[in-house]
This record gives sequence, C-alpha cells and structure tokens, in this order.
Amino acid sequence: MLDFDTCNAARLRRDPAYDGVFFTAVKTTRIYCRPVCPVKPPLTRNVSFYPSAAAAERAGYRPCLRCRPETAPFCAAWNGTRTTVERALRLIEEGALDSGGVEALAARLGIGARHLSRLFAEQLGASPVQVAQTLRLQRAKRLLNDTSLPMSEIAREAGFGSLRRFNASVSALYGRPPSALRKAAP
Repeated sequence: MLDFDTCNAARLRRDPAYDGVFFTAVKTTRIYCRPVCPVKPPLTRNVSFYPSAAAAERAGYRPCLRCRPETAPFCAAWNGTRTTVERALRLIEEGALDSGGVEALAARLGIGARHLSRLFAEQLGASPVQVAQTLRLQRAKRLLNDTSLPMSEIAREAGFGSLRRFNASVSALYGRPPSALRKAAP
C-alpha cells in the first residue's frame, strides 16, 4: 500500500493513474470512493486509504453512488467476463485441456461449459478446444525448430495424447508431416 501523503496528493489531483490502486474512505460519511471521484474532496483529516474496495467495505464503509468504486480498474468486476477468459487461457496454457475436457475447465472456473464456450466465441472467435489445439501446434512447431527431440517426445511435450494425433494435426495445418517441417527449418 502506498503511503498516506502519496494517496492524499493523488486524491486531491484526481489522478487517473491511481484509479483502482487505492480507495479513499471518508470517516464522516462512512463512504469510500475512487481517487478520481468528481465530488468535492473531503478534508484530509477525515480520510483514510484502503488497498481494495473489499478492505474498505470490511472496515464498514459503503461504496459511493457517484464514482462506483466497486467497478474500479484492476477490479475483477471491472474486467467482467474478460477476467474469466484470461483465467481460462492461463489454465489452457498450463495444459488444462491436455488432460481434461471443457467441462472440467469450466468447473475449475466456476461456470458452465456452454457459457465458457460462448465467452470464447464472443471474445476470441474460437472455442476453448480450438485455442488449446493452436497452442499445442505452436509449442510443437517451436520444438521442431529449436530441438532435435524425437517426434514422439515432441508430441508429448506439446500436449498431444498420441503421436498419430500429433502427425494428423500438424499435417492438417501445415499441409506436410512434422518431419518435413523439421527439414525445412533453417
């Protein structure tokens, strides 16, 4: 958390760089605000600062109806469904769909599989399975270019369940088998 003087100076300037970084709580009104709130600034002796909206609420303050601090930048509510998709992408990159299905991934995110697929279609224009496949193929291409690992090892490292699936996926995308891609690499 930033020190009191830095927060107070940012609050008085209504500095947008600090929006979502801290929240100003007013002791006399029991309301907390964002640093960019357009209302008349309260006296410095009447304010305290909190690192999150949740911390201010826990201390007994209610959100300002003017600046809506619960929707401040860097807050999960502000990011909305984008946060869910970003979490899903991180899990997919870590191999969540290599060993499980979309249903298991959605359950880890606390939503339904259909809703997750809808979010991916809206925000990425592809399904979670298609995104995972693209990531696997990118990993495989990097391994083909940068290593001399055997094909079976590349398939396993890239997240493919079998060498046959790896060969079929690479051939479908690049129009040639993985061995030809390795030979073509500079």
